[in-house]
Amino acid sequence: MASCSLLLLLLCHPPHPLFRRSNVPPQGYYNPLDKGGSMLTTVPGTFPAGLGEPLNVIISGHSDADVLKDQETDGGLRNYFLSFGYASECLGQHLGDDQAANLGDGNGLLNETAVIRWDFGDPQLGACKESINGGAHFRYWVQDGDSADSGAVFIAASYELPIAKQHDIIFNGYNLGRDWMIGNVTNQTALIDTATVSNTSTFSGRTMYANYTYQTDVSYQSGILQNTSDGVNHFQSVAPKNGTAQDGLVAVMQVKIVSRPTVSSAVSIIPTALSSLVAFALAATSCHLLSFTL
Repeated sequence: MASCSLLLLLLCHPPHPLFRRSNVPPQGYYNPLDKGGSMLTTVPGTFPAGLGEPLNVIISGHSDADVLKDQETDGGLRNYFLSFGYASECLGQHLGDDQAANLGDGNGLLNETAVIRWDFGDPQLGACKESINGGAHFRYWVQDGDSADSGAVFIAASYELPIAKQHDIIFNGYNLGRDWMIGNVTNQTALIDTATVSNTSTFSGRTMYANYTYQTDVSYQSGILQNTSDGVNHFQSVAPKNGTAQDGLVAVMQVKIVSRPTVSSAVSIIPTALSSLVAFALAATSCHLLSFTL
């Protein structure tokens, strides 16, 4: 009978669909530097060795739980990327070497989860065009190790040259890649002026894909990423004269799903509240009958 009691309890109190981690810090992520991590990726084959690219965007662990799932279904992370014009790689084929990152979460140095590319308005084939002609793209990692399990998504965004030029980063391409991405994420009507953003800059807006609508609130933060060219890949071509390859600002995004598609199925014929009562009654009856057979 204990198993019947557990079944009835689960039916009466199902897990909340927006369950979140209970240990996410107020800022929505753990600082990788606190536990031996880095805010620069590791790029293989650089000269000098050990150069990396800035993790200049973070999707907060306080975002909706569905958004933080690395999937295209149910409004997940890949669907969110599509909502602001970025798609998975060309025909699912990865081009180039993997970069790695250590988010200070106990997982050590891990290869990128994926590369996501500007899709030129074509979610199916647009990433192929970006791979050849260059453009906006980003890599991402999830902070989910035992030492710092925030669920936050760390992103290295930039704007690259065509493949014929070895995908080098354009002048000021780390800052521009971040800000143009944020402009799309928040559905801005004009380009964000990279020269004017600061640690007080905020942006908000909505995007939609597959009938999921997302509200994204962005705040730029300083202090977690250094304003320097030291250790930054392509620093020779990216940094302006007497300037640095990236400005040390990180755009932190908090994402909420504000509307979802209407689900039509045979189960939906029964109203939600009634279907719960019916399920409860059926389970209770089954348990009652089972008690006579034991």
